[in-house]
Amino acid sequence: MDINELTGMILNKAYEVHTALGPGLLESAYEECLCFELTLCGLTVERQKLLPIAYKGHTINAGYRMDIVVNNSVVIELKAVEELHPLHAAQLLTYLKLSKIKYGLLINFNESSLKKGIKRYIL
Repeated sequence: MDINELTGMILNKAYEVHTALGPGLLESAYEECLCFELTLCGLTVERQKLLPIAYKGHTINAGYRMDIVVNNSVVIELKAVEELHPLHAAQLLTYLKLSKIKYGLLINFNESSLKKGIKRYIL
């Protein structure tokens, strides 16, 4: 599956979840529902995937976790906040760099229209 098809499928399912639930819930609720939907599509979904840090030849487990990784090709960072901030983008970009995954989606479910809460990133 090409990356545009994959990210399109992910975003379609995010819209489906947002339409069903609306804004105002905890991030964990959106994560659970989105993972359920993506799994139904036959995608490989990893939730709360550990992200160790390579530092001076050592692997450091500092407790970082990526919200969702799909087909080992896209990192999804979910938020349920009033507005996205540059720190949220920096977090996702760091996850992409450390995981060596090229594509990322930052999705804020706490928007009246989900379209306003989606940012795509490519390393």
